[in-house]
Amino acid sequence: MTTTLARPELTVTDPSGQDWRIAEPTGHVYQLDRGESVDLANAARRVAAALNGVETIDDHALLVRAEVAMRAASPALVESLIDFRINSSRDGVMVVRGMPVDNVLPETPTGGNFGGSWRDLPVSTLGQLMVMSILGDVISYADEKDGRLIQDVCPVPGAEFRQENTGSSLLELHTEDGFHPTMPHFISLLGLRSDHDRSAVTVGSGIRAALPLLSPETIDALRRPDFRMRLASSFVGQDSVAYSHALPVLSGHRDDPDLCVDFHAMEPMTLAAEGAFVALRDALMATMVGAVLGPGDLLVVDNRKAVHGRTGFVPRYDGRDRWLRRCFTVTDIRTSSEQRFPDSRVHRPLTIAA
Repeated sequence: MTTTLARPELTVTDPSGQDWRIAEPTGHVYQLDRGESVDLANAARRVAAALNGVETIDDHALLVRAEVAMRAASPALVESLIDFRINSSRDGVMVVRGMPVDNVLPETPTGGNFGGSWRDLPVSTLGQLMVMSILGDVISYADEKDGRLIQDVCPVPGAEFRQENTGSSLLELHTEDGFHPTMPHFISLLGLRSDHDRSAVTVGSGIRAALPLLSPETIDALRRPDFRMRLASSFVGQDSVAYSHALPVLSGHRDDPDLCVDFHAMEPMTLAAEGAFVALRDALMATMVGAVLGPGDLLVVDNRKAVHGRTGFVPRYDGRDRWLRRCFTVTDIRTSSEQRFPDSRVHRPLTIAA
């Protein structure tokens, strides 16, 4: 059933000291009832049992079975996911609450990667894959988190101030891997544990909500290829710097554009672009939605229509810190066939032009 859940008003303070309100997501919030959650968990277990000899989720038969199982287990959720895949939403995000997770969780990884088998977390792993299969074809990148299709997002000691998923300070709004020629179209973040204080709010902001706040001149400037994006350190190394080619922030239909921006890693290259960049950030910050992701909360971001980020939190590194799992999809895996490893959903390492 689709519903809107009430919760206290949340705010975030940006690096300049300005406070911004974080509103409740609207349009696509799906609450699984107890029966639906049990059905999804049982479907995940059946897929795991049927593929007893498969030791990696980067397996065609497993991914096919996951999609088939999803379509049978929860037709109502499938319908909502398909609608979001085709039409997106004003905020560019969808929330699914009540996703099944495994009854016993290991400690939150302190190194940023759960080192066990997917079979140690079969319900969480396959449940997330099942949902994402309706939104597209699962993909990952060899440069990032060892190319795992389901990735762990948790704080890492020493990385507190990095503008990466291993950090715990404010994570600026950004398009995921916007510099990449095969960037993900949809992202999901599944909560296994929230942070101790429940202060880490995962936020999103959609261009449909922000566009009316922008002047025609600002929109024109954002549509010109006067911006460049610094590649994430996971793709080039901590000590290297590389940039994308010049690109626009807005593209496609003028009244319903796609968005590609990163307020930490993108640089405007003209004065007009710089002014438009600031105006866009203010508009997106003014239209943010978000939630604290606890066990079974799944946030899906339309990576072409919305940016996402996270408020800061204080990790304790005690085995019970915030732990999300992340998964990417693209709408057609075949377009990247030459760039992926054979019989794999993993994109080869990105070649950086000199």
